[in-house]
Amino acid sequence: MPVITSIEDLRRLYERRVPRMFYDYCETGSWTEQTFRENSSDFADIRLRQRVAVDMEGRSTASRMIGQQVAMPVALAPVGLTGMNTADGEIKAARAAERFGVPFTLSTMSICSIEDVAAHTEKPFWFQLYVMRDQEFVENILDRARNAGCSALVLTLDLQILGQRHKDLKNGLSAPPKLTLPTMVNLATKWRWGAGMLGTKRRFFGNIVGHARGVTDASSLMTWTAEQFDPRLDWDKVRKLKDMWGGKLILKGILDAEDARRAADVGADAIVVSNHGGRQLDGAISAIRALPGIVRAVGDRVEVHFDSGIRSGQDVLKAIALGAKGTYIGRSYIYGLGAMGEAGVTRALEVIHKELDTTMALCGRKSIAGLDRDILLVPQDFEGKWA
Repeated sequence: MPVITSIEDLRRLYERRVPRMFYDYCETGSWTEQTFRENSSDFADIRLRQRVAVDMEGRSTASRMIGQQVAMPVALAPVGLTGMNTADGEIKAARAAERFGVPFTLSTMSICSIEDVAAHTEKPFWFQLYVMRDQEFVENILDRARNAGCSALVLTLDLQILGQRHKDLKNGLSAPPKLTLPTMVNLATKWRWGAGMLGTKRRFFGNIVGHARGVTDASSLMTWTAEQFDPRLDWDKVRKLKDMWGGKLILKGILDAEDARRAADVGADAIVVSNHGGRQLDGAISAIRALPGIVRAVGDRVEVHFDSGIRSGQDVLKAIALGAKGTYIGRSYIYGLGAMGEAGVTRALEVIHKELDTTMALCGRKSIAGLDRDILLVPQDFEGKWA
């Protein structure tokens, strides 16, 4: 096994081992990719205060997210097509998260179904919903998530209309891959990935095929998906979905203080400060720059989580110190999954945990509850002065 010391090590392995269209699907943003890049690079503007002569024995990264005990304030974010990065990818990621003691979030657009993941795990996981025009499908999938014991619903608000990602269009992204000549040439070099895929029957969107009216194969699936994201989603619908679900609700895709206040008004248990990893509105502010203002806007009215751009435990620490109560990693664990399967997800979590624990200690803190803005050196204009 190669020596893995950073998430970047996993990304390089991931790029070598996963077909190009799925690597590009993960490692891309919309339009010019400005927001995608700045989600990560803006973390570097924040410096850390080194503190010394502090007793560091007995440190703990344990915390809580929406009342759930977690080994560190990190959850695995919902990622579509996870099961195309390695065979049965959602099952492997969920098992790794469960063993490590952090939440796993299953995407609506997963390859393994809700039932697949529930059958291969022992603890409840979270389910992410994209709101579709087909009301019957929405009601049924919420019932399925409840029946599977999902302990929270993560409702994505920033994908009513799909942002354009140039690489996906050029690659002809599909699940399973369409066997064009360029794709076949690329697949011929990914024997490890191919061998795994030959050994599983899970190659389509498991939450949709056979569950949505008229969707029985890949061709009908693509047509259905292109037409189904509901552009009519508004706060009234959010409130109705909250009532329909009846459990813990996390609203993902908040990047504006006013939207954060509206989310608190509808009774969300948590909000996720996120710009969909830079995959939707290119030119939007990075999530880490938006975080402090949103925390100030909602105070203690709703639990604030953070997503978009995390590539290290130091990034986690900075987000928590700026007021987030939890964070989400997407690409960071997908790199591990595609590189080394279930063991790769575990390794990604270990890397982030080690960086978080060590940095916390060197900043003079022993617990997640002790992380605050006092350990950071933040530029005076970090949040920006926009006209």
